[in-house]
Parts: sequence; C-alpha cells; structure tokens
Amino acid sequence: MNLENNADINDELLEEYDFSKMTNGVRGKYAKQYHEGVKLIMLEPDVAEIFPDAKSVNEALRALSKIILQHQKAA
Repeated sequence: MNLENNADINDELLEEYDFSKMTNGVRGKYAKQYHEGVKLIMLEPDVAEIFPDAKSVNEALRALSKIILQHQKAA
C-alpha cells in the first residue's frame, strides 16, 4: 500500500470505539504465526511504479529466477 494515498483506505473503525476498556486482548498474539510465512520488502519508488501489487512482483521474480537457474546450470 502506498502510504501517500491514505485517502484510498476504507476505514470502518468508528471514533466512538474505546479500546482502553478492552482488557482481554493480547498484543501480538498471532504475530509469530504471521511472520513465519511473510517477508516484507520495501521497494524503491521507481520500482514500485512499475510493479503495482505483490502479484506482479512475484511474477517478475519467478521469471527472473528461472533465468538465473538456467544460467547456473549451464555454467
């Protein structure tokens, strides 16, 4: 998500929610499970313009990895 486009966020959280009264919550309860399968990479702005979403980045990296593997096998 582009942080400069905060207007695009559809925030459903209402101002009247008072989280100070919520005592049963556990901060970071699922953080470890989430991070086990996720690797976040910060793209430079010029690269982010070319790749609008995670799917396009993954497709490009998969194509590049095939080329790299072919060259390694040939060497």
